[in-house]
Amino acid sequence: MENQRRNRLLTVLFFGVLMGALDIAIVGPALPAIRSQFQVSERALTWIFSMYVLFQLVSTPLMAKLSDLYGRRWIYILDLALFAAGSTLVAFSGNFFMIVAGRAIQGFGAGGIFPVASAVIGDTFPLEKRGSALGLIGAVFGLAFLIGPILGGVVLSLATWHWLFLINLPVAGVIILFSIRLLPVTRPGHSPRFDWAGMAVLSLLLGSLAFGINQLDTTHFFSSLFSPAVGPFLGLSLGLLVLLRFVEHRAENPILPERLFNRRQLGLAYLLSAGAGFAEASLVFMPLLAVISLQGAGITQKNASWMLMPVVLAMMIGSPLAGRLLDHVGSKPVIFVGNLVMTIGLVLLSLFSTSLPLFILSGVLVGLGLSALLGAPVRYIMLNEARVQERSVAQGVITLFSSVGQLIGSALVGAVAASRAVQSPLAGYSTAFLTVAGVGVLLLLAAWFLKNRDAELETIREHAVAGEAEQL
Repeated sequence: MENQRRNRLLTVLFFGVLMGALDIAIVGPALPAIRSQFQVSERALTWIFSMYVLFQLVSTPLMAKLSDLYGRRWIYILDLALFAAGSTLVAFSGNFFMIVAGRAIQGFGAGGIFPVASAVIGDTFPLEKRGSALGLIGAVFGLAFLIGPILGGVVLSLATWHWLFLINLPVAGVIILFSIRLLPVTRPGHSPRFDWAGMAVLSLLLGSLAFGINQLDTTHFFSSLFSPAVGPFLGLSLGLLVLLRFVEHRAENPILPERLFNRRQLGLAYLLSAGAGFAEASLVFMPLLAVISLQGAGITQKNASWMLMPVVLAMMIGSPLAGRLLDHVGSKPVIFVGNLVMTIGLVLLSLFSTSLPLFILSGVLVGLGLSALLGAPVRYIMLNEARVQERSVAQGVITLFSSVGQLIGSALVGAVAASRAVQSPLAGYSTAFLTVAGVGVLLLLAAWFLKNRDAELETIREHAVAGEAEQL
């Protein structure tokens, strides 16, 4: 593919991922108006987020597998169309149930957008440009976090909350039109039977795990693990995991191929992805820590969210930078240094949060470090290790591990903070962020055992030879 066409394709992928990422951040300003119109409780409002995340989690492996079987273009377009359909349902909702159902459809569509976009980059970009392209796509999430609430506030100042979702329709339409023109049609000559049994078991597993974790009581974390609201769902998840292994071993074309779980490099990538999700979830608590520790600096509940700005800006800068470095030095040094920077930032945040300059510095370090984990580098590993016909599935698996890490991280960090809050709230959150730094140390050990650049290139050559042999 010529450079000009490839750049236009990257633009289409960028705005598709941005649209899906924005709809998590942009909905926040609309919650008071939705609560007032439908007279629902704060607890019920959380389902607007939870349903989106849950269906996104379930959709990711399904859409990724369908993309490998039936082509990137049409599954990407299907994801965009589902997202637009969900947006329409939310915008014209006559009751709160319709809003939640629309968010579920939105999440189901959004689940496939990022992994399919990453796989398209692997299909169309040469090795020396993949890292830069993935880095640009990875920067989308920092951008969405930054402009989402601002854009939401602007729209609400001019119109009703319904327009936060109606605005998705023309945007999705334009992206679909360009996707039809620019996305390549990649489809194997023979499409084996889809693994519906494996997909059903995996969906139930992810659903029960997500629901159980969401019901955890952060004040009594360990005791709530065995409560009637949590224990049965976590137990069901473990049982379904055993069943999934049995079903996938017998499947002709498994939804999660064993080849994606039998190599050390892949296992390390999954561990790093889950750890990155764990660390990312802790950022939710940074404004709370700022309110507690920086009252003397004028930080209040109204302006505390601005303390996330250094993290977001650092991620926006760091993601493209990490992508460019990948193309020159490989994944190991980028991930190791990123982990080290993130861990140092978390330690500073834990020990010196009462100093405004150090609080800001720690946010910058955490953002730069996370950009080496959440964006291009781990996905770069998967593009190198997975075969061409499994690229979307491999990207989906990375997303799954990251999402599970986010779910566990948000619950565990809140639990640690609550357990130490008896001494003081500051001690609780300081201990929580020190715990996350401990996870960062474990990730450093994992990064140390990644392949070096020469070994990565050898793996790429092996897959290229194997792909040519299969085509012959």
